[in-house]
Amino acid sequence: MTSFAPDSIVLNRKLPLWYQVSQSLRASILGRSPQDPLRLPTEEQLAGHYGVSVLTMRQALKELEDEGLISRHRRRGTFIEPHARRGSPVRLLGSVDAIVAQQSGMTTELLDHGSAPVPGELAEFFPDVREVSTYHRLRSDEKTGEPTNHARNYVRPELAARIDLDDLVRWPMTKVLRDVAGADISRITDTVEARLADPETSKLLQVPLLSPILHYTGVTYDADGRPLDVAVIHYRGDRFSFTVTLDAT
Repeated sequence: MTSFAPDSIVLNRKLPLWYQVSQSLRASILGRSPQDPLRLPTEEQLAGHYGVSVLTMRQALKELEDEGLISRHRRRGTFIEPHARRGSPVRLLGSVDAIVAQQSGMTTELLDHGSAPVPGELAEFFPDVREVSTYHRLRSDEKTGEPTNHARNYVRPELAARIDLDDLVRWPMTKVLRDVAGADISRITDTVEARLADPETSKLLQVPLLSPILHYTGVTYDADGRPLDVAVIHYRGDRFSFTVTLDAT
């Protein structure tokens, strides 16, 4: 029987290996195509794929099993739960793969895209370009159809030329930039603040005007410290919270 082929990952030795592996595998599962196999490779095969011990791989799989994304059957193997989706708090724990994983697993609709002058409030991030490529997407809960957030991405034009719109419906922008456009992402800086829903957000997220929302700004940088993408996302205040864990080492 053919097994599901997860994406690869470059491990950061400063973060727990089991956590990085679980988040990378989670992102692969949530971003899979409907025709992809549901059976996962064996623990040994997955451990070899990620370059970790079987014990580390087992801990990563337990995390996904506890979440309900996979099920494990004695003598039969480990399988992806085809309808499992998580609508839990967004956790920002320090790796790009964690960000990718948390952005995955929802139905995404591309509302519009095009080119526009750099907005004044984002000028500091794009001092060398006059226009950026913009993408506006609405994400909804796959089971209920309830809208949960809408996002605008402002991307450097040279990267936008490598972006396929179909990929933006299937995957988060971070994954598309890294794995499709070939961007060398070194870090993402996140800012979260409380705001009140404006008319556009109220309509798109189906919440009362001036109701609480979470306003998220994420800036993606390359290895030279140059901003590649600025994401501005409005989350329903009744559906999301943010947890940030800092590494003290």
